[in-house]
Amino acid sequence: MTASVTKTDIEKLMNAMGQSACDSASVLRLAAPDQKNKALLETASAIIVNARQILDANADDLERAHASELSPAMIDRLMVDDTRLATIAQSLKDIAALSDPVGKKISTTTRPNSLRIERIRTPIGVIAVIFESRPNVTVDAGALCLKSGNAAILRGGSEAIKTSKALHACLKQGLTAAGLPETCLQLVPTRDRAAVGAILSGLEGTIDLIVPRGGKSLVARVQKDARAPVLSHLDGICHVYVDGDADIDKAVAITVNAKMRRPGVCGAAETLLIDQKILSEFLPIIADALTAAGCTLKGDAASRDIVPAIEEASTGDFHTEYLDAVISIASVDGVEGAIRHIADYSSGHTESIITENETTAARFISAVDSAIVMHNASTQFADGGEFGLGAEIGIATGRLHARGPVGLKELTTYKNVVYGEDHIRP
Repeated sequence: MTASVTKTDIEKLMNAMGQSACDSASVLRLAAPDQKNKALLETASAIIVNARQILDANADDLERAHASELSPAMIDRLMVDDTRLATIAQSLKDIAALSDPVGKKISTTTRPNSLRIERIRTPIGVIAVIFESRPNVTVDAGALCLKSGNAAILRGGSEAIKTSKALHACLKQGLTAAGLPETCLQLVPTRDRAAVGAILSGLEGTIDLIVPRGGKSLVARVQKDARAPVLSHLDGICHVYVDGDADIDKAVAITVNAKMRRPGVCGAAETLLIDQKILSEFLPIIADALTAAGCTLKGDAASRDIVPAIEEASTGDFHTEYLDAVISIASVDGVEGAIRHIADYSSGHTESIITENETTAARFISAVDSAIVMHNASTQFADGGEFGLGAEIGIATGRLHARGPVGLKELTTYKNVVYGEDHIRP
């Protein structure tokens, strides 16, 4: 914080943003679906038209990131190219094409006394999203909040601030074109960390939900200090279990993809569990495939007995979200051993079983209590877009309100509307 910008200045700025968001939420709550969709489609067009400026801004952020020696995984998350920009624009179109959840009836009940009760989806209100590295979250989170009728305060990471500002400018163009207040979607303009503290305070009661999307230290701080409800996951310690009845070729392809497609995403596999019945057959094959893909292997004693080149894994390794080209390997006693290992080490994010045995798969699916459980699929499918949500604001691993990718429906709450005919309770 510079001498000219004090903590009090930041608090005033953030409280004003909170009040503006609260005012805008009242407008957005009543906005017609067509009006919100127009804002999204106009934003998509603005991103394509302004692609050069966005990519130039990203180049500046990347230059600063390399100078700061950010990890390869962080730089991968930060990087935007023509392909990723096209994907961002397409996600806006996909979200616009989705059914608007606001005002939809969840249920209708008619009581014996003819009182009719309807449960109706409504926006949450003002959502603050605090995220690191990925500038695309500026658009994904903003778009999902907009479509679900919520105003948003977006606080991106300092390493991506130029890219986020360039993308946010496109969001403002879309809002203006649709006749909606620019303050429906606000980007915190300062890198100062005091802004995060102000958001966690609740901005004088104007924030209804906080969504952190970033590393463990950020999420832990938000969960510890927030004075508003939090929707988040702390770690993505995802497991792939290769069962004794797995098809070996399928298991190799799925495991390599789950780890190495993008090692820095939260859905990347961090631990490989192998049924001890096929350890001697499968491990040398998968070890060669992962090593050829550039992955470092850490294994338990049983694994190292078969492939001595594997590094020794500590207990801490099985609790680690690497977000890098590193994987821990353990031998387990069948599906029950895999279930026990996951119960001990999983963060509740995503787990996958590779097997041709439907009974074994059903046992794994019923016993593993993570937000996402897969059968014969890469954990990299743990993504809102892949779930048909258009995008996601994050992955929720708690047990209340939402689990897994958080999309439009998960960004709404509901109200109960009661219809009577001069009903009086005796």
